[in-house]
Amino acid sequence: MRKTMVVVLLAVAFVAASAQDVMRKEKDGTYVVNTTTLAQDVEGYEGPTPVEVYIKKNKIVKVLPLKTVDGPKYVAKVKKGMLTQYEGMNVKKGTVEEVDAVTGATFTSKAMQENIRRAVAYYKKNK
Repeated sequence: MRKTMVVVLLAVAFVAASAQDVMRKEKDGTYVVNTTTLAQDVEGYEGPTPVEVYIKKNKIVKVLPLKTVDGPKYVAKVKKGMLTQYEGMNVKKGTVEEVDAVTGATFTSKAMQENIRRAVAYYKKNK
């Protein structure tokens, strides 16, 4: 009985820690959704393209690309040409508008778009 209780407590702690790794709430009320585990199956040109999506009062504040094996040149293009388009976007309905991919970094762009969609869906479901 005691062994079962320990296993259950460890499982609950693991689930709580995993959820915290995906989304956290900052002191100012901003939610930060990290897609490293949430969208690990979404790949850009070379591999996964995780992002952190900052959401406050149902609006995207910013999107930051995280470590990826996609080349820095492609990530920089996407950061400058696409990610800034999400700033101020309303997520009230649980989805985000489609923004244009960046020419010359299409795979990375489309992968980051999917990461952002998943982040917003996770935020709406779990905030």
